Amino acid sequence: MQGRIFAYPTEAVFGLGCDPDNEHAVTELLRLKQRCITKGLILVARNYSQLFAYVDDNAIPMDRRPEIFSSWPGPNTWLLPASQKAPLWITGGSDLIAVRVSQHPLIQELCELFQKPLVSTSANITTYPAALTPDDVIAQFASSVVLIEGELGGALKPSTIRHGVTGRVIREN
Repeated sequence: MQGRIFAYPTEAVFGLGCDPDNEHAVTELLRLKQRCITKGLILVARNYSQLFAYVDDNAIPMDRRPEIFSSWPGPNTWLLPASQKAPLWITGGSDLIAVRVSQHPLIQELCELFQKPLVSTSANITTYPAALTPDDVIAQFASSVVLIEGELGGALKPSTIRHGVTGRVIREN
């Protein structure tokens, strides 16, 4: 699946993913979604250690760490300081990077298989509803993505997004 874009179930909706270090794959994912690169993308991981190459761990304030790390695994995305190695096509040019440690068994399995985090964005063309079924994915993307079937995790809304330095809620779940 290296270099491919795939759709997979997440906690609430189907997601689109790919290798975050493959600029061509990420660019193609953004093209399919009709999404601007400056919006940035979420990385989803099996555990926090998979995110070390992308997050500037030393820049996370000590007083914020307990809230951040105790919220994982779970439907909580944090905007954390990006490392120097975090690709522009993931951060969108921001000095922050959106990351989440998932509790979904299939996502954990995929991240283990790849030995790294994956891009995670809702499987939908921008302004269209997020895909809730494999048929929804096929209707929007046909054969442009590899469909990994499985069950959604049961959450009613996508993950909450919070700013890791200020704690401010960006998107409530």
